[in-house]
Amino acid sequence: MTSETTPDLAAALTAGTLVLDGGLSNQLETAGHDLGDALWSARLLAERPEAVTEAHLAYVTAGADVLITASYQATFEGFARRGIGRRRAAALIASSVDLARDAVRRARARGVVRPLWVAASAGPYGAMLADGSEYRGRYGLTAGELERFHRPRLEVLAAARPDVLALETVPDADEARALLRAVRGLGVPAWLSYTVAGPRTRAGQPLEEAFAPAAEADEVIAVGVNCCDPEDADAAVATAARVTGKPVVVYPNSGEAWDAGARAWSGRPSFHPDRVTRWRACGARLIGGCCRVGPETITEIARTLSDLQ
Repeated sequence: MTSETTPDLAAALTAGTLVLDGGLSNQLETAGHDLGDALWSARLLAERPEAVTEAHLAYVTAGADVLITASYQATFEGFARRGIGRRRAAALIASSVDLARDAVRRARARGVVRPLWVAASAGPYGAMLADGSEYRGRYGLTAGELERFHRPRLEVLAAARPDVLALETVPDADEARALLRAVRGLGVPAWLSYTVAGPRTRAGQPLEEAFAPAAEADEVIAVGVNCCDPEDADAAVATAARVTGKPVVVYPNSGEAWDAGARAWSGRPSFHPDRVTRWRACGARLIGGCCRVGPETITEIARTLSDLQ
């Protein structure tokens, strides 16, 4: 639970701009862990939890104020395919929050005194499928079916008392609406973050329409984009701020392209910290990186924001 000395995250966003961490998988792979698996980093919740804590700690050391948990691909269905029962799966999902909290405690022991927050990641339905469909959306499910898929995991994450629920890498406005219904009454605020292609969601909806439901959702304290090309983030930040009037969250990929079939990255990085100044001017208040963005870039983002504030 948030400590007495740590301000409410929504209040902190009103007061200034915070640094998100980078790609957790990036740091885990750098440390030598093989994530070529349908559970991705969630597999380490069961097999190498210490590695998850160390990865979080690397981002705190780099300057991150907000840590995103290793629960993006942690679902009851995904664990069930590995023969892990529902009770054990719930414990593993909840442990993702505990591991991030442990990293905060270790950072405190090392002398870090600035406020730190934990965001519990909830990826889209397509992340559970592990077939790249989180970059397409349109799963052929009804809004009710999507809500019933998301709600149990969100209940477990909320019960672990993160500071915020990160509804992230959402490809489809229809799924976003299901997620917004699923977080009602959980008692934990949320941010909503789309993955986009140009001015549209990955499913093809205009961002003006996609962001609109978040404007009326009291649970949502920030809205924006992640896991996208840095260039696509530029216009999306301004659109999110204009449509919702809420603080914007932005954490794009490095700019390299993910080949879901080959399960490999290609191309060259295009994420440069000089974009941070523009994002902040357009309303971004949570800024970090997603896939292939490591601690070094987060340190540069932190330095840039420090100079601006």
